[in-house]
Amino acid sequence: MWNGTDTALAYLITFRCYGTWLHGDERGSVDRFHNQYGTAFAPANEIRRAASARRLKHDPVTLNVGQRSAVEQSIRETCKLRKWLLHAAQTRTYHVHVVISIGGVPVERSLNALKANATRHMRQDGLWPHQHGPWSDGGSTRYLWNQASVNRAINYILNYQGGSLPALD
Repeated sequence: MWNGTDTALAYLITFRCYGTWLHGDERGSVDRFHNQYGTAFAPANEIRRAASARRLKHDPVTLNVGQRSAVEQSIRETCKLRKWLLHAAQTRTYHVHVVISIGGVPVERSLNALKANATRHMRQDGLWPHQHGPWSDGGSTRYLWNQASVNRAINYILNYQGGSLPALD
């Protein structure tokens, strides 16, 4: 189970588009009271979801085909520049998954770098004209301690995300 070190072999990093998974959502959510590994999400609550929706500063973000392509290209470029090993990445309309080995770099730093560079890349390509960013705050960083966990994470993001997305734009 464990690789015998204090450094994870890799990480499954997930970050979501702004406004696409609100507190109170029927899928559950993570908040300050429901934020421990292995514990249940905060339960669905339509009143809380509606209140969260009213607090949005702008419309929820859905990535189109050009934006998804730019995000994936930025992930590859970021990993190459920083000498991180990219095992797999998939950008969906509402979220991004990455399996990455980063050595001793704090995982939160890599999450922030991936999000910032994806936004910068979209802006440089003329695909994100807004002042605000496209991402929700934070993200998920699952530690993968052994090769079996890395392989399961890669399989999950490549084969269990609902198939290819159509180019509707």
